[in-house]
Amino acid sequence: MALHKESKLPPLSVLERGSSNSGSSLNAQQQTNDPKHHVLLRGGRTESATGYLSTWPAHMNSQIVLQVQKTQPTNDSRLHGSRYDQSSNVPKPRFLEQLEAYLRKELHAIDMSMPNSQELKLQAYQEVFEYFIEDFKTYKPLLSAIKNEYEVTLAQLRERIRMLEPLRAMLVTLSEQCDQKILALREEERGEMNALKQEKSQLLKCIEQMKEDKQALQTQVAKLQEDLAAQYLLYREECDARKLLIVEISDLKHMQEEVKHSHREEETMEDAVKLKLALKVAREDLTRLQVELNQMRADYGEVVPRRDFEALERDYNMAIKKTETAEKDFMLTKQELDTVLAVHKQVLHEKDQFKVELERLKGTLTPRPNWSKCANVIPGGAEHWSSISEGRTSDQLLNVLLGEIQGRKGKEEDLFIGLGTEETVPVFLRFDGQIRNLKLKKQDLIQVIKEVWEEKVSSDLQKGQRSQLGDFLLEYLQQHHAGAVAEWAYSIYESCQLYKDEEFINLFFNVLTRKVDESVYHGQIHLLTHLLREMTKSDTSESGFLSQQEFSFALHRAFPLKDEEQIEELIQAAHSQLGAAEGNINYKLLFSQGEEGKPGPFLKLVRTQATDEKHQFISELQKELGTSTTVTVFDLRRAFKFIDPSAEEQIVEGYISLVFQTEPENLDKAGPLDISLTISRLSAADVKRTAPLVKQD
Repeated sequence: MALHKESKLPPLSVLERGSSNSGSSLNAQQQTNDPKHHVLLRGGRTESATGYLSTWPAHMNSQIVLQVQKTQPTNDSRLHGSRYDQSSNVPKPRFLEQLEAYLRKELHAIDMSMPNSQELKLQAYQEVFEYFIEDFKTYKPLLSAIKNEYEVTLAQLRERIRMLEPLRAMLVTLSEQCDQKILALREEERGEMNALKQEKSQLLKCIEQMKEDKQALQTQVAKLQEDLAAQYLLYREECDARKLLIVEISDLKHMQEEVKHSHREEETMEDAVKLKLALKVAREDLTRLQVELNQMRADYGEVVPRRDFEALERDYNMAIKKTETAEKDFMLTKQELDTVLAVHKQVLHEKDQFKVELERLKGTLTPRPNWSKCANVIPGGAEHWSSISEGRTSDQLLNVLLGEIQGRKGKEEDLFIGLGTEETVPVFLRFDGQIRNLKLKKQDLIQVIKEVWEEKVSSDLQKGQRSQLGDFLLEYLQQHHAGAVAEWAYSIYESCQLYKDEEFINLFFNVLTRKVDESVYHGQIHLLTHLLREMTKSDTSESGFLSQQEFSFALHRAFPLKDEEQIEELIQAAHSQLGAAEGNINYKLLFSQGEEGKPGPFLKLVRTQATDEKHQFISELQKELGTSTTVTVFDLRRAFKFIDPSAEEQIVEGYISLVFQTEPENLDKAGPLDISLTISRLSAADVKRTAPLVKQD
């Protein structure tokens, strides 16, 4: 329904705050003159205070709103039928009645069951409010601004609701998905719990069955023990009975002799019949006793005393344990040998690859000469070369090197004089006459030494015992250089002395001349092989790389006696060799060797630490031996047990046998040995601690 703004309205409308039904005319006049208590409106025009005053009470506003919101027919008819309020006779303004009538009509036409009923109601109120604003021109800007702010706020709220609608749908979807996942997880857990319960019940049944079996076995053991005790008691009784029987037989013999003697004296007085009866009874008793004696001999002739049986059983168990230990040591040694051979083959393969690569690079590149290598081929070593090459140019260094080489050729002999065939001469040098000098290069010497070690290890494994390096070297030369055994033997001997600054060559020469025991070489190989095996175990991905933590754990497993400072030094050496301060470690490159077979800083540090630990161990052993000038087998065994209690008896006996140079079974016959010689022989062998020293308070 359209509302006409030109409709007649009461001349004046006054809205007051909290005006009451009673009051004097003076109060009414004061309220009229106060602009805070009334507003004069007339067709959008502000009137003066002399205009008409509306007597419509301001407290009726809330009642009007409540009446408009009601939808009952009785209330609507009551509002339509009267312009007067029930509580007073004051008539409403005409414009207000028109607005209320329009609002009631619009609200009545709205279907409240529709989803947008609230928006339609709001639209009706907005139209009434717009008519109200249009009619009051003076307050139109203010009321329009208020209306616009409400509409902007409503529009923003609607926009926000519209934006949140997809989020609410998404939230509902996520909630449903989470509920489904929770139900699925519960189903899985229910199945797992059922399986675990079944497994638990089966395990409980197995435990009960094992308990029953254990109880049955205990019962059988108790019964067997009782039977054994009964049999032993019977044995004791039979033994006692046997002894008593022997005593009785002896007594019977004495009695027979006495009877015979008495019979001789009373022969004339005895009756012949009684003597026959007595003789018959005595013979029957003798026969019965003889049968019993034979039966006891047959039953207990093969019985062994319990003391002897237990001693034999103890010796048998000890023999079995020694056999098992020997088998384990043999298998471990075989595995280590296979690992060493595999590593050796791998190193040879890598060496061949590097050699091919080097030859290829030599053909394409012209690198700057490394003059420091000259120190290895001139007499005097690195110190002499440093003194004569300092501050010189490349051309000058070449002239110096040529001069040194010419001087060396003049000094070196082309022929050796054989040392003879006496027993004091090493077996591989027993030759007479002049021998040609092959003048082996360092690289050729290193290759020969590697081949000798490799073939010696295989030969010793096949023979089951370790031979002397000098004897095997002679066999090797006879097999590979049958026509020039003496030339190769003397050339190897001379070259080892010439290149003794090389650690690998020096160790071979010391073992060859028996200054160092061969166990030192095998100990170094075992040390590096064991370290490589532990690192390979830690490399679960088989990538050839280990993190710093994995590398540290592998070092701890390989060297359980090292402290944290030594482990940290090894880690730093590994990073230094690889040229990286941090990150993963390519542990396989740490075991690679240079062109001349020299190990890297990491392997050098490993060997240095092992040597230092060996010297410390020998120093502690010497301290434990005291100030005595001689050492016996008992003193040395006691010292080893004191400083290394967890060492196996077989290892300790091996060390003692090496010191006294005799077999383990002949150690009791060995006499005292000078302490300086004892320490010297221990220093020349592969001696090491098996457990850390326990410090006593």
